[in-house]
Amino acid sequence: MSYPEIRPRRPRRLRRNPAVRRLVSETRVDPAELVVPMFVKEGLTEPRAIGSLPGVLQHSRDSLRKAAVEAVQAGVGGIMLFGVPEQRDPTGSGGTDPNGILNVAIRDVVAEVGDATVVMSDLCLDEFTSHGHCGLLTPDGEVDNDSTLAAYAEMAVAQAAAGVGMVGPSGMMDGQVGVVRRALDAAGYQDVSVLAYAVKYASAFYGPFREAVESALEGDRRTYQQDPANLRESLREVALDVAEGADLVMVKPALPYLDVVSAVRAAVDVPVAAYQVSGEYAMVEAAAANGWIDRERVMLETLTSIKRAGAQVILTYWAVEAAGLLRHRY
Repeated sequence: MSYPEIRPRRPRRLRRNPAVRRLVSETRVDPAELVVPMFVKEGLTEPRAIGSLPGVLQHSRDSLRKAAVEAVQAGVGGIMLFGVPEQRDPTGSGGTDPNGILNVAIRDVVAEVGDATVVMSDLCLDEFTSHGHCGLLTPDGEVDNDSTLAAYAEMAVAQAAAGVGMVGPSGMMDGQVGVVRRALDAAGYQDVSVLAYAVKYASAFYGPFREAVESALEGDRRTYQQDPANLRESLREVALDVAEGADLVMVKPALPYLDVVSAVRAAVDVPVAAYQVSGEYAMVEAAAANGWIDRERVMLETLTSIKRAGAQVILTYWAVEAAGLLRHRY
C-alpha cells in the first residue's frame, strides 16, 4: 500500500476561523482579573472630565457610587479608589482623617456594592500632601522614610475601619508592607489584604495620573521610586515585600516593564498584579483619536500581553469597557 507524501506542517490550520482560534488560545484575560482605578474629588456635585485621560472622570460621591455599580455589573474584579481632597497640608492629614474624602468614598462604595467586588484603596500620602511627595519631609526637604511609615500605619487602619477589603501601599518606603501588616493585625483587621506596590518605577508614564489627582508635586520621586534601568533591584524589593506579609505584589507601569512582570512571576508564589498606568492608556487613546490605530483591538492586545507576561491581576482604566468586549470575544 502506498501513502501520499507527508506535507509540511501547517500551523495555520489552527488559525483558520474564530472558533478554532478561541479553542486553542493560550492566554485569556478574564473580566474578574481586571481592576478599575476610580478618582473621587471632594466637593464635586457632578463628575468632571480629565483632559489627558479621555473617558476617565473625577467623580462626585454620587457618581462614584453609580460607577461602582456599573463596574460590578460588568464583572470586573476590583475597584481601586483614589481620593482628591479640597485642602492639602504638609503631613497629608486628609489621608488619615476618618472623614477625609478617600475614607468617605470607601464607605460609600462598600455600602453600595458590598462584597460583590474587591474594594481597594491607594495607601499613600501624595494625593494629600501640599508638596506632593509620597511621604513626610525632613526640615531640609528630604522624604523621611521612618516617620512616613508611622503615617502609613495610621492610614491603613483608617481605611480598614472604613470597610476596605484590600489596601495598596504605593509609596515605595522601605518597610512599608511590614508596618502596614502589623498595624492592621494589631487593630483587629487581619482579614484586610495587602496589595504591595513592590515594583514601582520612577516613570515618565504617570503624567496624566498627576492631572487626575491634581498633584502638587515639587521635584521628583527618584530617591524612592525605582530606576527604570534596574531589574535585579525589583526582585529584591519583591522578596522583601513577600517576607513582610504582602498578599499580592504589583509591577507599575506594565507595558514598558513586561520583562519585569515575567521575572517577578517566576520568583514568587503569591499573585502578581500589573498597573497599566495613565500614560499607557493616554497614548492609545490619542493615537486612536487620530485614526492611527484600531482602538479596541489595541486595548485587548495590550491587556493580553500583560497577562501573557505573567500578571494575574491587571489594573487598567479600560477595565469596565474591556470586560464587555472580553465577554463577546470568548
